[in-house]
Amino acid sequence: MTTTPNPAGEAAHLETVSAAATRLIDATRTAVPCSPVRDLLGETDIDLAYAVQQHLTEHKLASGARIVGRKIGLTSPAVQQQLGVNRPDFGVLFDDMDVTDLAEVPSDRLLQPKAEAEIAFVLKADLDDDDLDLDAVRAAVDYAVAALEIVDSRVAGWDIKITDTVADNASSGLYVLGSHRVPLADFEPIDATMRMYVDDELVSEGTGAACLGDPLNALLWLARTAREFGQPLTAGQVVLSGALGPMVPAPPGVTVRAEISPLGTVTAPFSSSPTSAQEN
Repeated sequence: MTTTPNPAGEAAHLETVSAAATRLIDATRTAVPCSPVRDLLGETDIDLAYAVQQHLTEHKLASGARIVGRKIGLTSPAVQQQLGVNRPDFGVLFDDMDVTDLAEVPSDRLLQPKAEAEIAFVLKADLDDDDLDLDAVRAAVDYAVAALEIVDSRVAGWDIKITDTVADNASSGLYVLGSHRVPLADFEPIDATMRMYVDDELVSEGTGAACLGDPLNALLWLARTAREFGQPLTAGQVVLSGALGPMVPAPPGVTVRAEISPLGTVTAPFSSSPTSAQEN
């Protein structure tokens, strides 16, 4: 059966993608959160939402940004249930999102930040084979480090469904990596334990098993999905594998610290300069 091209349908698709991307770009530019984009995309068309994410990625690349990895989101069954899905999602990490070497996390670059503690994998080999399995992804990991992902949403009040967060680069913000590098030969990610503190108050706890049953399961899912999208994971990239416990607000002026055994500690002091969105 031959499919007849539908120029009108393709034009409408492109117009929808462009409109949603423009709304999210304007929210970033003005530091004013926007309304959800699901009024344009619907609540279930994840492929359309990824098309918006790709549009935003091309916009970032055109501005001089460089892709350095990916992040995995929705690895918690509770969060999946909240958004009405049964699978994770992913976003793109750009070089300017890594604020590890800064004295403070720049709060003025964020709208509605929250922090979550994760295991970050750094790859030493490409993951582009057709028969990827857990052994393959394990062998491709150079080392793991403790990480803090500072998630953010361009959508006002975090009023998101699955299409909103996927389109919005999986609600990505910034990230901080720990300095203690541990090869997988020395630990099992599923056995990791995490405690996260805000100004020395314990606010979140969890284990490796909270991340899709095992952070390596999350890495395998991403490797297969990225390959299917024609953009496989490559050597040198960073993968934020998903939260080990509940995320918490990270307003200006606080210090967030995560202790992930056996990966050590990662700390993120936030600057005291809020945006107008954070003040409201």
